[in-house]
Amino acid sequence: MKSRDRNGDKAKFAGAGDETVGNGWRFRRSGGLTILECVPLARLDWIVHGFSTRGGRISSLLASREEEKSARLLNLGFTDWDARKNVMENRVRWLKALNAEDFTLRPLRQVHSDAIELVGGADSSPSRPVSPGSVRSGDGMISNQPGLLLSVQTADCLPILLVDSKQRSIAAIHAGWRGTLQRIAMKAVGKMRMEFGTRPENVVAAVGPGIGPCCYEVGYEVAREFDSQFADAALWFDEKFERLAGDEEPNPLPWLTMAPPGHPLPPPRTSLNLAAANRSILIRAGLRAQYIFLCGLCTSCRGDLFFSYRKEKTTGRLLNSVGMRPTSSSS
Repeated sequence: MKSRDRNGDKAKFAGAGDETVGNGWRFRRSGGLTILECVPLARLDWIVHGFSTRGGRISSLLASREEEKSARLLNLGFTDWDARKNVMENRVRWLKALNAEDFTLRPLRQVHSDAIELVGGADSSPSRPVSPGSVRSGDGMISNQPGLLLSVQTADCLPILLVDSKQRSIAAIHAGWRGTLQRIAMKAVGKMRMEFGTRPENVVAAVGPGIGPCCYEVGYEVAREFDSQFADAALWFDEKFERLAGDEEPNPLPWLTMAPPGHPLPPPRTSLNLAAANRSILIRAGLRAQYIFLCGLCTSCRGDLFFSYRKEKTTGRLLNSVGMRPTSSSS
C-alpha cells in the first residue's frame, strides 16, 4: 500500500520483505516486526541498528475507539496502560529482530535535557564500569564498546543515531524541542571528539521519524527561545515566526479583540521543523551534509506506522537503537 504524508514524502508500509522509503531509508521485516533502517548504516557490517514501528506484537491499548481495543502493538516503553511483562517481552522480540540477542540493551530515563552519558568508557577500563542493570538519566549516550545497544524512546521527538565510521564509536540521541534548543546533537558530537578522537567529517547521522512541521505547532515562548539562540531560526519555522518571536506578547489585551466576552482568541502558533533544525545543528558541529540522512516520516501523520503522543496522548513508545557487534569485522 502506497501513501504520502503531508510533507509530500513518498513512503511504503512494508508488508513483507524490504521496501524503500527514499532518501537512504528502507523498511525491512524480521521476526514478524517491521524495522525502519538507514541504508548507509545498514551497509556497515559491524553496526546493528533500527527504528521500531508500532505494529506486530503483544501490547493492547484500550482506547475509546472500538477498532483500537484489539490492536496488537509493539510498545517498547514502560507506560501506565501497558503491563511491564508485555514491554519486556516486546523488548526481547526487538533484540531478536535486530539479531542482537547477545547485546545489552542500554536505555535512558529521558528528561528533555542536553545530558550525554558515556557508556562503557573510552577504553572500557575498570574506572568506567558498565552496570548492565542501571538506567541513567539523560537524553543521549555515546560508546565505543561492542555489545551495547544504545536505545532512546520516542513518540514524536526525534531519534538521532550517530556512527563514527573511522574511530568506531556510536551515539543515540533523543531530541525534542528542548534538547534541540540546547544543541544536544552538537554536544554529543563534541563528547565523541573528546572521548574517542572522533572527527565530525567521518560521522554518519541517521535522523529517524518524528513529528513534522505539518503537525507540530508551538507557541510564542518556544519561538522566542529559538530566536534568542539561533541566528537562522526563522528557517525552521513558518511565516508566523517573525511575529511570534518579537518582543510583544501576542494578544496582550484580549478585550480589544472582536471575540465575545469570555472567549479570548487562542494565542497564535507557528510550525517548527525539528528535523531541519537538527540537520543545521549537526552541520555546525562539523558533519558533512551528505552524511546526514533524514527519513522524513511524520509520526503524527503516519499513525499506521508510529506512535504519536501529541496526536494520541495515551500511546506507546518507539525504540531507536544502535550498537557495535562484539566480533567486529572490517567495514
